Amino acid sequence: MVTGAAGFAGGHLLDRLAATGTVIGWHRPGSQPPRTSPPAVRWMAVDVTDRAAVAAAIADARPDRLFHLAGAASVETSWTNAVPHLRVNVIGTQHVLDAVARLPHPCRVVVVTSAQVYGASDAPITEDDPLRPQSPYGLTKLAQDRLAQAAAAADGLDVVVARPFNHIGPRQAPGFAVSSFARQIAQIEHGLAPPVIAVGNLDTRRDITDVRDVVDAYIRVMTHGQSGRAYNVCSGRAWRIRDLLDGLLRLSTTTIEVTTDPARFRPVDVPVVQGDPSRIQSETGWAPRIDIAQTLGDTLEWWRGETTGDARTA
Repeated sequence: MVTGAAGFAGGHLLDRLAATGTVIGWHRPGSQPPRTSPPAVRWMAVDVTDRAAVAAAIADARPDRLFHLAGAASVETSWTNAVPHLRVNVIGTQHVLDAVARLPHPCRVVVVTSAQVYGASDAPITEDDPLRPQSPYGLTKLAQDRLAQAAAAADGLDVVVARPFNHIGPRQAPGFAVSSFARQIAQIEHGLAPPVIAVGNLDTRRDITDVRDVVDAYIRVMTHGQSGRAYNVCSGRAWRIRDLLDGLLRLSTTTIEVTTDPARFRPVDVPVVQGDPSRIQSETGWAPRIDIAQTLGDTLEWWRGETTGDARTA
């Protein structure tokens, strides 16, 4: 079972899991599941903030493995209104854990939190580093993280925590930097926008992993992770955002100007975020496989395909 299965990472996780058998995916009520989801996926419309709906869905499906990815994922929107993040990330997680606790059989849960639970650090971040979130979003992910570990320690649930750092790739929403760059380039190439890309702060450095490697890490944590333990999901390398943009621009078929848009800057932007993947590598055997050049190329190609339809209707 996968909550948040209609999301970015959730969709890629479904692709991996559906290759080996039937998987249940949750999507928000009122929304439609992705049209391109694998046929082995059985969809359920479940609102994680609805305690009764969550309890009924888990009792009905009786999973023995549950990946909890459902969440409000935007750091930016949390600065203006953190209530949805609190409801989904914290209360929703509690509902899921409560429902799993009532199952008559064991069910292993991977709760996906975030590297946003950590504070700023001059060195690669380990799982034992201080937890000092720098945003309202990070605070909600820290609460979610603590709930998961408490469920393992106090309630005896088989729960493992994954703390992903930044991940990118095909099908990511355009509200994230690399996906935004790729979408703008594709629109320019199709004549849908002037040859100018608006950007925010390009000097920050972020630990970047391909989303397809990230979901492989979630599966490894599910099968090999220790209950009650947290695992960084990261590459161990911090990429400068400017270098990622330059990599996409080199793949473009046209000349593009880059301009700064002050509205794209965050209220708080940590200069460098780099993770230490030693624990997940040593305890589960996971390591990222996909080169950053392939990730950038695949992301741009996906946006080119999406933009082709826009160009036909323009």
